[in-house]
Amino acid sequence: MSTSGGSEQTGTGYLSTAETHIGALVFAGDRVYKLKKPVDLGFVDFRDRKTRLWACRRELELNRRLAPDVYLDVLDVGPPGHEPCDHLVLMRRMPADRSLAALVEAGTPVEDEVREVAKKLAGFHSCAERGDEIAAEGAPDAVAGRWNTNVDGLRSFGGDLLDEQLLDEIAEHGRVFLEGRAPLLNRRVAEGRIVDGHGDVLSEDVFCLDDGPRILDCIEFDDRLRRLDAVDDAVCLAMDLEYRGAPELAERFLDWYAQFSDDAVPPGLRHFYTAYRALVRTKVACAKHSPGDEEAASDAREHLALAADHIRRAVPRLVLVGGLPGSGKTTLSERIADRLGAVLLSSDRVRKEIADLSPAEPAPAEYRSGLYSAEHTERTYDELVRRSGELLGYGESVVLDASWTREHHRERAVEAANQARAIVVPLRCQAPESTTVERLRGRHATASDADEEVARSIASDADDWPSAWPIDTTGSPEDSADEAVAVIADPQRST
Repeated sequence: MSTSGGSEQTGTGYLSTAETHIGALVFAGDRVYKLKKPVDLGFVDFRDRKTRLWACRRELELNRRLAPDVYLDVLDVGPPGHEPCDHLVLMRRMPADRSLAALVEAGTPVEDEVREVAKKLAGFHSCAERGDEIAAEGAPDAVAGRWNTNVDGLRSFGGDLLDEQLLDEIAEHGRVFLEGRAPLLNRRVAEGRIVDGHGDVLSEDVFCLDDGPRILDCIEFDDRLRRLDAVDDAVCLAMDLEYRGAPELAERFLDWYAQFSDDAVPPGLRHFYTAYRALVRTKVACAKHSPGDEEAASDAREHLALAADHIRRAVPRLVLVGGLPGSGKTTLSERIADRLGAVLLSSDRVRKEIADLSPAEPAPAEYRSGLYSAEHTERTYDELVRRSGELLGYGESVVLDASWTREHHRERAVEAANQARAIVVPLRCQAPESTTVERLRGRHATASDADEEVARSIASDADDWPSAWPIDTTGSPEDSADEAVAVIADPQRST
């Protein structure tokens, strides 16, 4: 909860108060006095005074990592000379109009401020505590456990409050993503990306001051909820910015964070953690909801929709872009990869790489001879499939630019995608022969050596490909890319 005395504040002037489900705050001038409620909510039990004292001290210690001049002291509550009856955290009050949430809501330009937040968070993560016990929270089973706990915790709110069918869809996409991403999650652990972080970075707890940002209110009551992938910590704020109607700002924040942390993760991992964070906020909103509380209900449903949008995009795609020479498949492949943030692999380049040739080095040959012999073609497709399978396991979407005229090559690609729990999208580029011939005659300095004669031979020898979605490349490359991306985004058109 914000310590600025903002929207949840009651009272005016010098003295005011605010509450959360686990705490109460008293705002007095430029100070905030924060108490722990003596409650047992299952995930936290503050009924014992000594536990509340421990929690106050822990809150002070942990939050001083990011805001040492805001978290001032732990004070005793009670008459002088007697044993304290309670304890509180003494804090410096933040200006309400400088919270990131307030600035975004007011439409204030905040790109510079958000960039500084990204830098501060990346710096914090770079020196955050690490260790075996912390790293264990980033292991595949631990990540899946937290995901499943959140999904299962929302089941009881299905029906009137939450769309049960949408929740089922989210659960299934999450299951598929996690089943195939052990290589990615294990690599994150091995790289030391699991840290003792903040645990709940929200825009209402980020204050953009003239001398730099202050990030407040980390999780202190459960160490495990703070032990997480550093990018999960960053994504939490991005999710909140998107929820508040600033998706482009959220994307820029994550890009800045990646730059400052030197940690460019696959887009799918961003999407997964965004969905996870949206589910956490859905759960919080559901817990606050009472009959007739439309604000909490709307909050829960909007966060659930946000989770659904991102988890659909989290599962990596293997996009097979095929077609005859001159059909525009390479141009389309490049644009799809750029739009998706996917890795592009080209059969023309791989064909020459495994022959120890540079991509631009000419190596013309008749169909089924030289670099286009059956043996070399098999090696080329084997290598394409091998590389794509490895990348998919690491959470990368992959665009494969090749002719795909042989059914058994396509079957191998589908098998690799299935093993990595990825979605296969087959696309077949097509254009009139007059267009393809013109393109082939106009080629200069490309990795492909195919000419008109090779193209005709390939066409006469190609296997049928009924499962592929046809993409007409006669028009502009951008129009073709628009159609292809729409197909990729539609699960009904994918296999």
